[in-house]
Formats: sequence, C-alpha cells, structure tokens
Amino acid sequence: MSAESAPEPGIPGESGTDDTRGPAKGRRRKPRSTRRRGLLITAWTAAGIVVLGGTGAGYLYFKLNGNIKSVDINSALGTDRPTKVDNGSENILVLGSDSRSGNNKKLGGGTDDGSARSDTAMIVHVYKGHKKAAVVSMPRDTLVDRPECTDTNGKTHPVASGVMFNTAYSTGGAACAVKTVESISGLRMDHYLEVDFSGFEKLIDELGGVPVTTTKDIEDSQSHLNLKAGTHTLDGEQALGLVRTRHGVGDGSDLGRIQLQQAFIKALVEQVKHVGIFTSPKKLYDLADTATKAVTTDSDLGSVNSLMSFANGLKSISSSNMHMITMPVQYDPSNPNRVIVEKAKAQQVWDALKNDRTIPKSATEGTASGEAKGVVSAPPARRE
Repeated sequence: MSAESAPEPGIPGESGTDDTRGPAKGRRRKPRSTRRRGLLITAWTAAGIVVLGGTGAGYLYFKLNGNIKSVDINSALGTDRPTKVDNGSENILVLGSDSRSGNNKKLGGGTDDGSARSDTAMIVHVYKGHKKAAVVSMPRDTLVDRPECTDTNGKTHPVASGVMFNTAYSTGGAACAVKTVESISGLRMDHYLEVDFSGFEKLIDELGGVPVTTTKDIEDSQSHLNLKAGTHTLDGEQALGLVRTRHGVGDGSDLGRIQLQQAFIKALVEQVKHVGIFTSPKKLYDLADTATKAVTTDSDLGSVNSLMSFANGLKSISSSNMHMITMPVQYDPSNPNRVIVEKAKAQQVWDALKNDRTIPKSATEGTASGEAKGVVSAPPARRE
C-alpha cells in the first residue's frame, strides 16, 4: 500500500489515539538533553525524525520516508571530482531554492518564469568529532567560471566564464551547483541539502517562530517585511523576508543579506533548545512531516534512516561552536553590483577546511563585506 493511498495514521501520544502496537523493534533513543542542538534547520528537523523513529510509529516512519525528495548527484558528477579527505570531517552544500513558481511566487515575488535559483548557498564543514562547524556563505552575485556539468537528467551544460554563481543551479540544478562549488573550493561535497521558500516558512511556523533582536528598523515591501528596532518573534513569513531582504537595511548588497542570514541561523539554533517539541509526539510528527516535504537531499540522505544517522552526527553542535564567514571576495571594479573571488584569501579558507583546521582570521581581513553586521542577533540567553 502506498503512503498516498493509505489512511491517515494516528499520532502516538495524541489524545484519542489507540496505539497498542508496543515499542518498535531495534534501537531506542535516550531522552534528548536540552543542551543538544542541531546545526541548521534542515539538519535539526532531521534530528526530530531520529526521535520519531523511537516512538513506535513504524507506519509514520514509512509515510515520512515517502515525503523525501532526493537527487543522485554522485551518478551525475561521476569520478571527475575532488578526492574525499578521510579525516573524519564532512562537507555539506546547503541551498535555499529561489523558485518563482507555485507557492513560492507569493512568498518571494518576482516573475513566474518557471526557473529556480540558489538564493542562499552555504558550505557547512563539520569538523572531526562533530563538536563544531564552519559555515562559508557563497555570495550569489559572485562572478565565476562555471565548469562543464551534467545534470541529473543526463543533459550536459557547457563551460561558461564570468557568470553569476547562482546560475549554476538555474542552469543544471543541484548537480551543477555542487560541481561549481567543488570547482571553486577544491573540496568534495559529501552531502547536499535544499529547502524551498514555502517549506522554510512552514518549518519556522511549526517551530513556533524564532526570537530575534534588531538594532535598526527593517522595512522591505518586496520581502513583505516591516520590523521596528527591538525584539520580535518572527513567524515563517517574517523569517523568510529577513533572510531574503537586500533593501530593508544596510547597503542593499548581497553581502549584507548574507550577514542577516548568518545572524538568523544563529538565533534559530539558539531557539531550538527552548522549543520543547520532544515532549509532544504530535508536534514532533507535524514538524517532521513538514520538514521531509520541504527538503531535497542527495541520494545518500534520501531516506529517514540516512537522515537519522546524519542528524546523530550533528546533535552536539551549538551556535557558539559555529564559525560563520562569507567566502572572501572583492567588488568587481567594472560592476559594483557584482563581486569576484579574492583567490589568495579564499585559498586560505579552502586549505583550512581541507585539513580540518580553524579558518584563520587573515582569510577575511580586508575583504568586501556588507553593512548589516550586528543588525540582527539572538535575544539574551534564557536560563535552562
């Protein structure tokens, strides 16, 4: 019986649910410490699936498995890739998809031209031991030489010089985005995670919102955002507006937007430990259901079992152990609306990550940056 044709299952622990099947066979998960936090929203919601796997909800587990979309990037890219460095670390390319069609159009605005772009791109490097991580944001306006790549439908796309970084995704989807990132960095991407606009909004709403403090007014009609300076609990639409706005605060640059995105991610990770969803099986199921529908992964993560294992490796990383930078760039002398890679400094970043070392401060000194740093932060820490 398919997940689509099956009757809706009851939620374990929900009032009125007759769950008499007993514990599921196999490993059971110990209660989650309040100090354990996920890495990013996709990884953290995957951690919720881990807990769900121990509730005895085998049927729900099957249903969630059917939600997950995956792409076979390894087959598309073949063997012409950077060598995997076997030092216990992992590299994950995380993309926010900027589709203008369907539910995303009303959230993101713009023209419904049937295309999709990588509105947000981050290389997440998880260090050996999985206690800390480095996050390198890739500016979408960076001019790059896009390598030849084959998408997951088998179509080959030719080399293109001096094109914006986010055209890799719009040209050849996930496989070409990974190929381009690997070409720029020399790092092999072990995994791929993508979240679309509408999925991001729903995930934040399922979490009950994310508290942030702003030091300036932020107003952007294009992003449907209007925040006065102060502390706010952002709902899904507001959170989406914040991570997408370019004109609401600062200099209107993509680099400024990245500063807002990084600040929001840290606020999100700080919020996770206070949500308390693990005491509510129904809330946990609703979140896991939303997350698995919103996320696209590489084929190695394309099952609940794989996400369980992946999330287990991230559960101890806190926001204080996340070093977040922007790939070193300078403004293009011929076009101030574009940036180019500061190759010598960027190489310091890639060398550090390849050798599982901390990114040196010198890698980002003197590089281009936005004017939104410090505008958004998590509210003061609350007592446990």
